[in-house]
Amino acid sequence: MSNRTICLINDSFPPVTDGVANAVVNYGRAITESGSRAVVATPAYPGADDSGFSFPVVRYPSIDMTKLVGYHAGFPFSEKTMQTLMEYPFDLIHCHCPITSAVLARELRARIHVPAVFTYHTKFDIDIANAIHAKLLQEGAKKLLVDNISAFDEVWTVSHGAGENLRSLGYQGDWRVMPNGVDFARGRVPEEDVRAVCRDFDLPEGVPVFLFVGRMMWYKGLRITLDALKKLKDAGHPFRMVFVGSGGDKDEVVAYANELGLSDCVFFTSPQYDRSVIRAWYCRGDLFLFPSTFDTNGLVVREAAACELASVLVRGSCAAEDITDGRNGFLIEENADSMAALLAKLCHEPEVLKRVGRQAQEEIYISWDDAVHRAQQRYEIVIEQYRSGGHSARRRFSDEYYQSLGLCGDVLKRSREHLREQWDAFAEHFQ
Repeated sequence: MSNRTICLINDSFPPVTDGVANAVVNYGRAITESGSRAVVATPAYPGADDSGFSFPVVRYPSIDMTKLVGYHAGFPFSEKTMQTLMEYPFDLIHCHCPITSAVLARELRARIHVPAVFTYHTKFDIDIANAIHAKLLQEGAKKLLVDNISAFDEVWTVSHGAGENLRSLGYQGDWRVMPNGVDFARGRVPEEDVRAVCRDFDLPEGVPVFLFVGRMMWYKGLRITLDALKKLKDAGHPFRMVFVGSGGDKDEVVAYANELGLSDCVFFTSPQYDRSVIRAWYCRGDLFLFPSTFDTNGLVVREAAACELASVLVRGSCAAEDITDGRNGFLIEENADSMAALLAKLCHEPEVLKRVGRQAQEEIYISWDDAVHRAQQRYEIVIEQYRSGGHSARRRFSDEYYQSLGLCGDVLKRSREHLREQWDAFAEHFQ
């Protein structure tokens, strides 16, 4: 496989922490370690320190839209940014977000004439509905999103369910499943590390510990989990539940758990950015509860599997795509009764939990190195097809529109600079 220079573009990147930012970091690391070169383009963020990365990070101008979308949205029409990126001999552009990142990727492709790949990570129709409440504007945002994605030379999704979601938005092109990986090594951490992370919690030996790690949002199925735990407690089954994470709904989730009378057996801890701490929590758990139908890939399920921890998932969800019920995980219907019935049974079958956890590690775990290696192999095919004319032209009317905006912005900037110089000269003349 040839050494290549790959441009990775995404709206989120550390210090912003989410699944897609983590994916881009691991793509950059794995590509660099393979002997190729990765360059990340991402919006500027206050206090960002990129010196610890093994690959260059190009920051471009941004607007603080944290209250609306949770991020600093990039301004993709910076000519200075474009000139900086054009200094690199890119062989391929890989974009991970269909909004401003996609606009930047399309404009860069038009300048340097290399193929562009897009990965669809998230169910953006839900994000759009949360950010925009007017139906007409929602539909317009979806059309813009699909137009951006349709312009790429090849489209990847992180699961079959993600591809079906993309199709439901109106996308009519082809897509290929390219799953994300896990940045945990396969295996458990030392027992002293496990004891250290949970020493402040009442987790008696012999009592099953259920676990959730992730954003504390209702759409993660958290109400199903809490209602099921209420039923479990009322039936007299001893257990403990630990939620690790934060999110916009955390206060409501904690209040609801207290309302259900679960405060003595359900605990909440702050988000952990030290991956070794999160890994230790996975090793302490006996079962991972993840009844989410929102997630397109459910990386936390694979993280749990890396530590021999089996998961409870909703049948038919994206996170459950590789799960065989009772073999490498457990499947339920999307309701509290179904989860409660399963947990009541498994509470008294610790050996089953261990066996299924080991099988999950064997069958669904995939490292980031393996995932990115597979992507790099596909890069070669995309590059060859592009150079041989195998890809049909993907330019759309909006390409010219975006390029015009970029040029207008550059002209206005240079005009302001010229006027400023003239004013300074005029002022100096009369001093």
